[in-house]
Amino acid sequence: MPDPERPAGPGGYDPVGPRPREAVSPTGQGGPIDLAIEEAESVEGIEKDAEPRGPAGPKEKARSLWSDAWHELRRNPVFIISSLMILFLIVISIWPQLIASGDPLHCELSKSQQGSAPGHPFGYDTQGCDVYTRTVYGARASITVGVCATLGAALLGSALGGLAGFFGSWGDALLSRVADIFFGIPVVLGGLVFLSVVTSTTVWPVVGFIVLLGWPQVARIARGSVITAKQNDYVQAARALGAGNGRMLLRHVAPNAVAPVIVVATIALGTYIALEATLSFLGVGLRPPTVSWGIDISNAASQIRNAPHMLLYPAGALSLTVLAFIMLGDAVRDALDPKLR
Repeated sequence: MPDPERPAGPGGYDPVGPRPREAVSPTGQGGPIDLAIEEAESVEGIEKDAEPRGPAGPKEKARSLWSDAWHELRRNPVFIISSLMILFLIVISIWPQLIASGDPLHCELSKSQQGSAPGHPFGYDTQGCDVYTRTVYGARASITVGVCATLGAALLGSALGGLAGFFGSWGDALLSRVADIFFGIPVVLGGLVFLSVVTSTTVWPVVGFIVLLGWPQVARIARGSVITAKQNDYVQAARALGAGNGRMLLRHVAPNAVAPVIVVATIALGTYIALEATLSFLGVGLRPPTVSWGIDISNAASQIRNAPHMLLYPAGALSLTVLAFIMLGDAVRDALDPKLR
């Protein structure tokens, strides 16, 4: 600290400089103090106006995994096309009367196997029913089975697999052995055995069967993802700070382990729709009077030479639906897996 008894220079100017926290005011004479004050104000104004910049421009806020994935999905044309197709299918499955004004159960036997006609662009089937109307209404059963079965398998499989992977011990071993048993059951053969004794004409027996055979795949993916996530440093830090198992599982492990489950479930949805059509084609899935693409394909298989339009349109609708969901699953997988970018 400068000596208070030290004499000041000419004009009261202290050559050593102002004392700490001492206010300095301009002299108005254009001396060194006025020049230093002007330079300091200029530098301060530049620092306030300047934005923090990174190596290549303004500094951006770091994005999370989900925001980064959404950013990638919006730029992916495969995701956009498949999403529009799925949105259209969901709309017509909820409100099929928007594009089909007829009754799918109204048939005129005199028009059996006739081709395209005014107001009936897809022609008629063997019973004289409008193929166009039945194709539109068939989306409801297929979408319902696919969505409900996917949700059931994803919830059950992720819950069992997540708990087994987090706690380990004998529960993990038991789940692995039970999953191996279900993996050994052929899907089509299991459907023939399980659904052949069911007399219900609703979609719920088919949904229950698909969930029964679909959850082990999701459980195995969820188990491996949870085992990887719980070994991270932030989970160990939370455990060291005294966090309970429930809090660690719900707040730290599950949000970072759910991405692979979403990818598998999205791809499996299209597979479940195709499985429902296969079981309906074999006569053990959905049954009349339910309108289903699998039922229409089964009825048209024997008449493929005489009336190929009966098979072409429901099979084409089924193929486009399965393709849309598989494309969506591939796009989601690419967005959530940084290694594939």
